[in-house]
Formats: sequence, structure tokens, C-alpha cells
Amino acid sequence: MIQPYQPSDLEAIVQLSLRAWTPVFVAIQATLSPMLYHTFYPEGWETSQEQAIRATCQSEDIQTWVISKEDHIVGFISIRLNVGDNLGEIYMIAVDPMHQGQGIGSRLTDFAVEKIQEAGITVVMVDTGGDPGHAPARATYEKAGFEALPIMRYFKRL
Repeated sequence: MIQPYQPSDLEAIVQLSLRAWTPVFVAIQATLSPMLYHTFYPEGWETSQEQAIRATCQSEDIQTWVISKEDHIVGFISIRLNVGDNLGEIYMIAVDPMHQGQGIGSRLTDFAVEKIQEAGITVVMVDTGGDPGHAPARATYEKAGFEALPIMRYFKRL
């Protein structure tokens, strides 16, 4: 069941997200130089991601929903609507690793697309990484009909 986020959901979302994103950040760490990785995550990725999750869930500009199974939150999705630009963004999504591979990410993605469409927006965007840790996310978005735009981001520590 997909329901609107409630403040009481926050801790469950943080914990499932950190579990879900562990392989992603292992892949990112293997991809980036150690100096650049530690520049982005000086206190560890978990600290910065927890802060990002909390800020996203508590933002007035972002809408968040949770999906539950047997009264336990197993995933969440957040969207941002940019009506003036006719652009909806899937801003953040995670599914607990114990429940991955069951179509939950696809259900959340489809739900978000419907919400964006209901707002009268005709373009939806989602960002994800090109590293091996993001492969399941890319597969979910491609299955949902998203088209990749090859973009390269280059970083240099000064």
C-alpha cells in the first residue's frame, strides 16, 4: 500500500535507505579516486545520505510517499514538481534490500509518474549513476520507459 509520508515514517525511511544504498556507495567508492570520494563524503557517505534523506522528507517543496508490506515500510519515493518548467522529477527512491526484486521499485516509479501527470506535467526526469551499484535503478527506469541522456560529469579537487 502506498501512502503519503508521515513524520513518524522518517526513521524507517532513513534505515531502509542506508541499507539499500550500501552497494551503491561501495561501487561509487571503487569508481572515484580516494581523494575525491573523501572530499564528497568526509564524514562517510552514511552521514551525508542521512542528512539528505531527512531534508528531502521534511521539505515543503518535495512530496514523499511510503510503501508498506505487512505494516512495515519497505520503500519510499519523493518527487519534485516544477510546473513552470513542465518538469517533474523523481527526486529520491529506495527499496529495502530484503524486498528488492519484487517489483516495489517499479510500483513506486509508476506511482510517481502518475502523480506528476496528475499535476499536468508532461515530462518526468530521474537522475541515477552510471556505476555498477546503480544498475538495478537504471533497469527499473528503462523498464518504465525512461530514456537515458548520456551526460558526463567531471570533477577535479582544488
